[in-house]
Amino acid sequence: MAFDKDIRWKQRFANYRRAFGLLRQALEERNIGDYSDLELEGIIQRFEYTFELAWKTLKDYLEYSGFTVEEATPRKVIKACSANNIFTAASINPDVYLNMMLERNALSHVYDHERFKQALVNIKGQYLKELERQYQFFISKEIEEDA
Repeated sequence: MAFDKDIRWKQRFANYRRAFGLLRQALEERNIGDYSDLELEGIIQRFEYTFELAWKTLKDYLEYSGFTVEEATPRKVIKACSANNIFTAASINPDVYLNMMLERNALSHVYDHERFKQALVNIKGQYLKELERQYQFFISKEIEEDA
């Protein structure tokens, strides 16, 4: 439908979909120890902008659904998604999502390659699953709305 393009969460989700796909692709190509330092930095960057789009898509969806987020920060959006059962509906673990936010915040101030490798273990082992759940949730919401 033509008016769907005006729905903000769908616009943001289109960007999230691309970013998530790039992050997933990078993490599935090989083992973490096989990446060069430059590749590690690139994957960290992909994680940072994917997370940014993830929480902003959630914020837009909350607003679309009639919920108000007083101050749109990642932490407040995470709390609002928990309180309004969006994470439950998407099977997203809010504690892991909060850890993902903290990791993203820490990475933006650290330039240590060992820290990057540990972060990539967390991203590949935990965070990618939550981002995948969010991706699947919004795919299902698009299908519902288009039906």
